[in-house]
Amino acid sequence: MTNSDAARVVIVGAGHGGANVAALLRQHGHDGAITLVGDESVWPYQRPPLSKDYLKGAMSDDDLLIKPKDFYAEQRIDVRFGSAVEALDTTARTVTLEGGESIAYDALVLATGAAPRRLPIDGADLEGVHYLRNHDDALRVGAAVVPGSRIAIVGGGYVGLEVAASARHLGAAAVVLEREDRALARVASPDLAAFLAAHHAERGVEICTDADVVRLEGDDTNNVTAVVLADGTRHECDAVLVGIGAIPRTDIAEAAGVACDGGVLVDEQGRTSVDGVYAVGDVTRRPLDHFPGRHRLESIPSAVEQAKQVVGHLLGEPARAHEVPWFWSDQYDLKIKIAGLVSFADRSVLRGDPASGKFAVFHLSGDALVAVETVNTAPDFMVAKKLIASSGHVDAVRLADPSVALRDLVG
Repeated sequence: MTNSDAARVVIVGAGHGGANVAALLRQHGHDGAITLVGDESVWPYQRPPLSKDYLKGAMSDDDLLIKPKDFYAEQRIDVRFGSAVEALDTTARTVTLEGGESIAYDALVLATGAAPRRLPIDGADLEGVHYLRNHDDALRVGAAVVPGSRIAIVGGGYVGLEVAASARHLGAAAVVLEREDRALARVASPDLAAFLAAHHAERGVEICTDADVVRLEGDDTNNVTAVVLADGTRHECDAVLVGIGAIPRTDIAEAAGVACDGGVLVDEQGRTSVDGVYAVGDVTRRPLDHFPGRHRLESIPSAVEQAKQVVGHLLGEPARAHEVPWFWSDQYDLKIKIAGLVSFADRSVLRGDPASGKFAVFHLSGDALVAVETVNTAPDFMVAKKLIASSGHVDAVRLADPSVALRDLVG
């Protein structure tokens, strides 16, 4: 459809990736039909605040919106919210919605995101057991986390810790139950994880590691009352939040013959194995500059960057370099920003004093900087992100010395 103003674009999924594809198409001059299909009945909204400011009541529904509601009509974007997709026909190039409506496309963008991984144990279907992936989930969790209540959080990843921080802000008690030997075992370095665990403990959050949850117990009204561990320990609670990861929603892509392997497989410009079909966001496994292989990133910046790549390709623009992957988390008074992929490092360098609440952990592969984790040090994050993008080599000894300016460290 390159450079064809008459081309019809259908976008399945109305989260950050899908909404940005629609908006960027118009911004870059596409004049053809755009249809944005979302299975939720609400307007496209930001998901990261669901565990933070929105849960704490610091954001309204309107604050949560990615674009104002009238934006879509003004930009001639046909929206179908509350509409699930039943099937794709990549030969006829049609999308069929539940109810039978068929929408023709010249280019299709899949932005179906990911679904929370379910807890496969007895009692997981009790009332009061929650997941946090969408707007309705946040409303249910918010109704459960009230002053004097106690929430048990299964999973010590970023979402679990963010909800714990929000619960304490709201006057609720929180216990985090992590199966691994530390919180954030799969997504953060030991230095950052230890700092965050201590920060939570100081604020009254109980974090239990090596905690293998085997069942949930409830009362005679079918409401959850306790989480039981393999060693017999019981943690009584009024509600449970399960945060044990997410699974890419590849069902409709797989049924249509689109290649998937731990996500929809895409190239540098979001193209799938099927001509005319693209994919963006959490549902994809994508290549990245500087990091071999394909990666599934649960990251708003990644989804937005992929939207730019897809729109550029659809409109015949030159391919652009990939942005360094980055992530963030807000917990209490902490602004945590991460760039790069820690898993590619073979050593780490601590810069600053964690006791001050301001520090950074730099991750190197040889002398090359591949990732950074920062706490309340935005300047370090920005400089490090540029160094990663330029494949910058650094002197580890000087890197550990905060008196040496980061910009003077490139080898």
